Amino acid sequence: MAVNPQKIAVLGLGYVGCVTAACLARIGHRVVGVDRDQFKVDSVLGGRAPFFEPGLEDLVRDGVATGRLSASVSLAEALSDADVALICVGTPSEKNGNLGLDQLRRVSEEIADLMPGRTKRLIVAVRSTVYPGTCEEIVLPAFGGSPLVAVVSNPEFLREGAAVKDFMEPSLLVVGGSAPEAVRQVADIYSGLDVEPSIVALRTAEMIKYACNAFHAVKISFANEIGALATELGIDGAEVMDTLCRDHSLNISRAYLKPGFAFGGSCLPKDLRALVYRASRLDLKLPLLESVLPSNNAQLDRAIAVALELPGDHIGVFGLAFKENTDDLRESPVVLLLETLIGKGRKVRVHDPHIQLGEIYGSNQRYIMNAIPHIGNLLDDRLDGMLTWADHVLVAQKPSPEIRARLEASGKPLIDLVGALSPMVGRTAVSV
Repeated sequence: MAVNPQKIAVLGLGYVGCVTAACLARIGHRVVGVDRDQFKVDSVLGGRAPFFEPGLEDLVRDGVATGRLSASVSLAEALSDADVALICVGTPSEKNGNLGLDQLRRVSEEIADLMPGRTKRLIVAVRSTVYPGTCEEIVLPAFGGSPLVAVVSNPEFLREGAAVKDFMEPSLLVVGGSAPEAVRQVADIYSGLDVEPSIVALRTAEMIKYACNAFHAVKISFANEIGALATELGIDGAEVMDTLCRDHSLNISRAYLKPGFAFGGSCLPKDLRALVYRASRLDLKLPLLESVLPSNNAQLDRAIAVALELPGDHIGVFGLAFKENTDDLRESPVVLLLETLIGKGRKVRVHDPHIQLGEIYGSNQRYIMNAIPHIGNLLDDRLDGMLTWADHVLVAQKPSPEIRARLEASGKPLIDLVGALSPMVGRTAVSV
């Protein structure tokens, strides 16, 4: 049960709103659900769910019976003594793919119209899925900076068909906003559940919802494309994916899920090209897999654009191999970065602690000499030498703790392409 029961108005009694209202009542809050649809309101008041969702009808019936759950078509009635207003209205797609925000805009304005004369503070928490910046651009302006209103983003992570279970056994709870007390109060709504809240900025909370949904869609499409190719090859795709999922160190894990620089090396680009080529020979389209290398190239292009916009003549680069703790230069994105910078007339010097030009050989040596024949003139064996010479430093490889400390202590503007440096004053944090 909730540690500190609150009075909550849930605006919208669709799939998200009705489940949210019934579950909040179950954990001890006093909840009023609001909807313009009289049928939905009457259903809840009668102890019935207005649509089928496993487990929901029992929660609605119990909530109404205990007096903790009610419903109304009157927003004024629901807000009269509410501590928190949870906005759960629809944000459907428009024809051009953009979000339809008419319902969100209307309900925000209706809440604002009810604020004059109110003395109790109201927290407006948006659970509807909205594009980052929507709370700042649509919801906040409706209240004209009123000190009695705080706006918070509290996205939902409920799946139809499993929404009650997802609410009562949450794997993720996100609350974002700029008013710490309001954010904490919304997080406390869920204190009766076994989940640690992720407290973030307002736009970050909105973006997390999109990141989650996009990731789910990518996973489904990836499994389907692997399954389609496996079927063409007479392989059991389900067995392939089931085995892939057994690896919790690299496959189903946090590994690689961090914004950073483009990938390279002797495996990933080569194997993706082979997979896509062989699929094309089977007249099989794999749009997701076909887009991975172009996506990687676009990430490299963004880094190049950042580098070309730097003032000053001297650009230092930390890292040359395709990743840290190796001297493998094959298909390193840093090599392609250097090629472009040199071609555009920039002066460049590079330091990589694991690259000794005289000690690399074979395909590794051929790759770098074909790409940048004069690479020996650009390499600096000493980190301090490169730092002294450079006006700006591109960090294109994750440094060791010792080298990271030296980079950050250098006083030079550091352009972090790989997301490896600690937040600090004076560092130029660039997301490419």
